[in-house]
Amino acid sequence: MVNFFALLIELIKLALPALVLVAGLYFLLQKHYEREDRLRAERAQQKESNNSKTITPIRLQAYERVVLLLERITPSNLLLRVSPAGQTAAEYHRLLLSEIRNEFNHNMSQQVYMSEKAWQQVNHAREDVVKLINKTYQELPEAARGTDLAKRVLETVLVNEQDPTAQAINLVKQEVRQTFGS
Repeated sequence: MVNFFALLIELIKLALPALVLVAGLYFLLQKHYEREDRLRAERAQQKESNNSKTITPIRLQAYERVVLLLERITPSNLLLRVSPAGQTAAEYHRLLLSEIRNEFNHNMSQQVYMSEKAWQQVNHAREDVVKLINKTYQELPEAARGTDLAKRVLETVLVNEQDPTAQAINLVKQEVRQTFGS
């Protein structure tokens, strides 16, 4: 029995330092992994902050360009900018549609920076302006002048009391306020 206790004491003498060593190693590794996780999270947060500093101005600029696109294709502004002087209604019709298409194509990449809903509204506004111009043109007599088309388009907008781009402009502005808190 004495041998058993002596053997047990010897075993404890050997095992105790090993257990202390394992516990210390476990504690050190745990602290190391916690530190690594904290550093990784800080790096991710810093990267996100840097990305935000880069992307935010680009996104704001995209929204500005889309509002400018909408303002430029608003019938009253479009008709003031693109003069019908000396053109037939057919020539002026083609010119207006070409101007809308060019404006839209020039700003198409801005959709990357805005919500799908907002971009769909922009696209819908463009289609509404094109439909308005096409419908008005089709209602004119064949010998009509460009000035006749311009007058009729403006009259139609005034009668309907709604600009085809107004809703899209409002939605884009609302999205900017919600996204950037201004």
